[in-house]
Amino acid sequence: MQTVLQTHQQPTSGEQASVLPLHVALLTNFMPPHSLAVFQALARRVRKLTILLSTPMEENRNWRPEWGDLDVRIQKTTTIRRPRRHPGPFSDTLYVHIPWDTRRQLKSLKPDVVVSAEFGLRSLFSTLYCGGRRGTPLVLWANMSEHTELGRGWLRHQLRKWLVRRAAALAINGISGRRYLENELGVPPEKVFHVPYAAVPNLFERIALQRPAANAHRLIFAGRLVDLKGLLPFVEALSRWATAHPDHTVEFDIAGEGPERATLAGLDLPANLRLHLLGELTYQQLADRFAGAGIFAFPSLSDEWGLVINEALAAGLPVLGSQFSQAVYELCQEGETGWKFRTTEPAELDAAIERALSTTTQRLDEMRAQARACVQLRTPEFSAEQFMQAIAAVHANRLGNSI
Repeated sequence: MQTVLQTHQQPTSGEQASVLPLHVALLTNFMPPHSLAVFQALARRVRKLTILLSTPMEENRNWRPEWGDLDVRIQKTTTIRRPRRHPGPFSDTLYVHIPWDTRRQLKSLKPDVVVSAEFGLRSLFSTLYCGGRRGTPLVLWANMSEHTELGRGWLRHQLRKWLVRRAAALAINGISGRRYLENELGVPPEKVFHVPYAAVPNLFERIALQRPAANAHRLIFAGRLVDLKGLLPFVEALSRWATAHPDHTVEFDIAGEGPERATLAGLDLPANLRLHLLGELTYQQLADRFAGAGIFAFPSLSDEWGLVINEALAAGLPVLGSQFSQAVYELCQEGETGWKFRTTEPAELDAAIERALSTTTQRLDEMRAQARACVQLRTPEFSAEQFMQAIAAVHANRLGNSI
């Protein structure tokens, strides 16, 4: 039985969200497309929201910066690319941002509450500002899982413990991340608030749930074509299944770009396994592809969440996914909304593929409805409301301490 994070009721249709007379400064790396609606909903709940970004967009992302009517400012930042070897095992490139003007920006803004993403220098500078200005509460926004944090060094661990002791509250994206904060960093449970990811609204949930029999088992993946996504071991397992089932044809669409594209294109595959490398897709193009597929594959070796899981489930795609993705671990119920495995365990991977590809078309249609239902409350409005729980709590504590 999986633990369920406590969440608060979101406003119902027609219900006005309350507005706090606060100026909130939110600092983060960049703004991905799915965050825009969340931040806009958050801005409607406070007197003023100022967003400080380290960069308009990281260079390994193909999204176009889009900020709408939000008050967004780009900081003076030095960015360092650093390779990381995870015990997963996989390699990845980290982008370390050093926003040098953080304290100066905050001194100029004089916010009532500061929200700082991650546990790096941005949050260190924010903590020093909040500590220097008595009564300015800090919310640390940490998106992570126990698996993503494996192999972190002693110095990084000590910095995190120092930061969390000085934060008024912490916002976390999932169950595993909460366990990490409480068990590894000693954060009291009452200081932790659940702020889930939300997909771009009014797109994937409009896709018809039923699929024609010809597409019911068609697989699709979307994401960066890099080592940590686990595509090569997954395709190897698909090859084993296709070889053992020569009377079945497996179609696998792969949306995205990255250094592993050439390797995937050059694989020697069984004749009945067909990979279709689609390249980068817009959100609308991805939704169209989801409508023509039957099962979403996500063999990640490590993802602190994996928002594409929310998108796939909203589109009615059961997920054949790795438990090393926190979204798969938390949202996919075996045989109801998907099938789980650990990518590093070939026997588990083979068995999960067998369960998925042998599921009847009728049962898949039933699972599609369950898939959509499990993410229907994870909207931008709900995520913003959860953010507000943390902001309101630290503001109330500030007022109480000043009496």
